Amino acid sequence: MSDAIDLLRDLVRIKSVNPALVPGAAGEAEIAGFCAGWLASRGFEVHRHEATPGRPSIVGIARGSGGGQTLMLNGHTDTVTIAGYDGDALDPRIADGRVWGRGSGDMKAGVAAMMVAAHRAHGRKLRGDILVACVADEENASLGSEEVARHYRPDAVIVTEPTDLELIVTHKGFVWFDVTVEGRAAHGSLPDEGVDAIAKAGRFLTALDDHAKALLDRTPYPRLGTGSIHASIIRGGEEMSSYPARCTIRIERRTIPGETPATVLAELDALIARCRAADPLFKASLVQGLTRDPLVDAGPSEIVSVVEERAAARLGHTPRSVGTAGWTDSALFNALGIPSILFGHVGGGFHSAAEWADIASVEALTDILTETAASFCR
Repeated sequence: MSDAIDLLRDLVRIKSVNPALVPGAAGEAEIAGFCAGWLASRGFEVHRHEATPGRPSIVGIARGSGGGQTLMLNGHTDTVTIAGYDGDALDPRIADGRVWGRGSGDMKAGVAAMMVAAHRAHGRKLRGDILVACVADEENASLGSEEVARHYRPDAVIVTEPTDLELIVTHKGFVWFDVTVEGRAAHGSLPDEGVDAIAKAGRFLTALDDHAKALLDRTPYPRLGTGSIHASIIRGGEEMSSYPARCTIRIERRTIPGETPATVLAELDALIARCRAADPLFKASLVQGLTRDPLVDAGPSEIVSVVEERAAARLGHTPRSVGTAGWTDSALFNALGIPSILFGHVGGGFHSAAEWADIASVEALTDILTETAASFCR
């Protein structure tokens, strides 16, 4: 096995389930310590960032001689749960040309490739710095990359999420809202006194479904299509013999460039107003939750050109530039005016019972990142 695959297997063996997703889970402390030691032993200047206790991110810096551009390679070390995994989630089994195990595809393969690539490229005595950011919490709220972005301003960022060796240059964002529909509590035998908040919520859900269909008819954004909306969670009621006083619906709105939390709020306000006009007893309020901006396609850039050239030399063809519906940490750096793209290995089974990373693609990714860093930072 190559250095990158050996490292990938070491990373898979470390339990790093995100505690925001699974209360009491291990988190990133052990894997951050491992990455810090690996980088330090190879001459990197290592920084630990832990604004949120127990959720560390590691940044290793391979210093150049000065006067060159700085490239950040960014990947997250947290994973989703290992519960329900088919077999031992922490056993990096090799079969069918793949490394299997929780986090192998999403995205410890990308982390291993970028660490090895940065070490290889640093040996070429570059002028610019290479930053390797092994970040926490991407699977929940991206606390790690948010913190890292406050401390570093590279000239470009490559996030090594699995992309099937294609260039992702744009992706959707999202905004979460809680819609609380108010009723009036009363004994189940007193319909004249009670107002059923759950039944009233049904009116809003019908309007939401109509709105979701209407979004599909809007003008699509290149490589992304249109925005979308859905109800994710609904909670209401206390007991069988009572009219529920309230019902809360948690909503996710996936956004494209040009759509903002303010525009989404206006859409939802309009839905509530429509429900109120149809039913004087309908009453609801909105609370905005987590929001993440889309990754805007910035068009041609030096980092895109360099990755295309180096990938074409290794793969025999120029990778496609595409978009994706999911959100990634790259948008945090893009919002700061830093050219940010995604380029990663082939993998599958993400968040499922059997996860994998394709070995040949991880080795190709490592080579491409090595040459990209050497070229960009020279």
